[in-house]
Amino acid sequence: MKQQLVIEVNRTHVRIEHPAPVHSVAFSPDGQILASGSYDDTVRLWRAADGALLRTLVGHTDSVLSVAFSPDEQTLASGSVDYTVRLWRATDGVLLRTLEGHTGWVSSVAFSPDGQTLASGSADNTVRLWQVADGTLLRTLEGHTKWVRSVAFSPDGLTLASGSWDNTVRLWKLG
Repeated sequence: MKQQLVIEVNRTHVRIEHPAPVHSVAFSPDGQILASGSYDDTVRLWRAADGALLRTLVGHTDSVLSVAFSPDEQTLASGSVDYTVRLWRATDGVLLRTLEGHTGWVSSVAFSPDGQTLASGSADNTVRLWQVADGTLLRTLEGHTKWVRSVAFSPDGLTLASGSWDNTVRLWKLG
């Protein structure tokens, strides 16, 4: 049965309904676009003001667990159960590159404040740092003993925080 896309707008909220459960959402830095990652293996971009679907990004082969916009709004990253990170051009949805190397689900992605580095956290218990410009793996951070569920850069980009199902948060000095 084909599911209908439902968009509901009233004074207090805009309701957008996916054809499958949604795992992650992120606003573009200017607040105009909302990205959503879903169990239907897609990333969808919506106009935040009224919930209009702008485009659907297809390429992952399993559920999308995390989405994040680069600070300059030009790139969107998505992490998936398919063990990959994909980088998309946010303006038109073109797939720029696929980052491979994790051996478990990619549950979290985050851009550094300057947009040059992307961090990805995974069920393989690692955090990987990638160069956004060409997809080069810069470093693999090891130390967690269970799934890394969340990653975030400090505002100055010199520290990365990672949260894990091993009941720890680790702070990694990058500078």
